[in-house]
Amino acid sequence: MSMENLFNIASWVLLMSGGFFCVIGTIGLLRMPDAYTRLHASSVVDTLGVGLILAGLVVQAGFTLIGAKLVVIGILIFFISPVAGHAVARAMIHRNLKPVLADDTSANEKEEQS
Repeated sequence: MSMENLFNIASWVLLMSGGFFCVIGTIGLLRMPDAYTRLHASSVVDTLGVGLILAGLVVQAGFTLIGAKLVVIGILIFFISPVAGHAVARAMIHRNLKPVLADDTSANEKEEQS
């Protein structure tokens, strides 16, 4: 097996696992009960999914200018995604949006009405 084939296999494993985590994040976004858990599911899992996809693309690109640009994009996402999630959570707190607790059905009904 040549070195190019190993790089292709590693790249595809990273790309497919990143896509898998993005799909799991989307399912979590649709299935979670309130905005706070949806935010957690989307920010954590999608950051991992995008990171793996970018890693797979870097393996495909190699040591080129494109690979360097992909690394810069990955670094930006690594720092911006948690900050954006924090800003959205602070906005939810500012609007007095309460998380749904396991035994609190009234909060769930209020969220469905709005």
